[in-house]
Amino acid sequence: MAHGILLSGSTDVDVMVHGLVSYQFFGHTVWITTTHVSLLLVTIILCGFAIAAGRAMKKGTEVPGGFQNVVELIVEKLDGMANSTMGKHASKFYNYIGTVFIFILFSNISGLLGLRPPTADYGVTFPLGVLTFILIHFNQFKYQKPKDIWADMCSPLPPWLPIWFPINVISEIAVPISLSLRLFANVLSGTIMMALIYGLLGIIATAWPAALHVYFDLFSGAIQTYVFCMLTMTYITNAIGEEA
Repeated sequence: MAHGILLSGSTDVDVMVHGLVSYQFFGHTVWITTTHVSLLLVTIILCGFAIAAGRAMKKGTEVPGGFQNVVELIVEKLDGMANSTMGKHASKFYNYIGTVFIFILFSNISGLLGLRPPTADYGVTFPLGVLTFILIHFNQFKYQKPKDIWADMCSPLPPWLPIWFPINVISEIAVPISLSLRLFANVLSGTIMMALIYGLLGIIATAWPAALHVYFDLFSGAIQTYVFCMLTMTYITNAIGEEA
């Protein structure tokens, strides 16, 4: 199992998603893959961090220090990012944006732990795009009138001439696909590059690839997390509209 999950530490390296355990479900063979195991490990670590953060805040002091200071800094930065993009609507989406940001970021940088990043699997990034898509249109129908939505879908022509309606529908459907593909492709490309380095150089690739891990896993992973969340907030804010 370790060979399928870990990307480093062996000359026999690949970046494929491998089936580890199979079972029968209503006559179909279902596999537990390396992505599931990586997701489980990431989830356990994040849940442990969340529990520790909750306890630290319950016992928090007026002048924060140590772990409490780290938790407050993370929350402050994430809330500030949402405020700068969503304005008065930000408070409604603090939890979602913060959760998605932390999950994607830690998934992206899990390569530093030797894991195959879960976000290098399209089966992980596409549901994230779908969640954003649902939020966009839920808030659009919540805050905008049907006639305004129709007029927007017919833009740039008048509502009584819906020639552009099919094209605008396609552009809306493309949102979750573009969001998920951008994240997936960038993380997978970094994963492939690091796997090639370890696979081709073997035992001599011990210490110096750390600089490449900083770029492909940490820097690029953070950038892609920021881009995903910024686009999510922008789409939702546009769906709510200025008058809401």
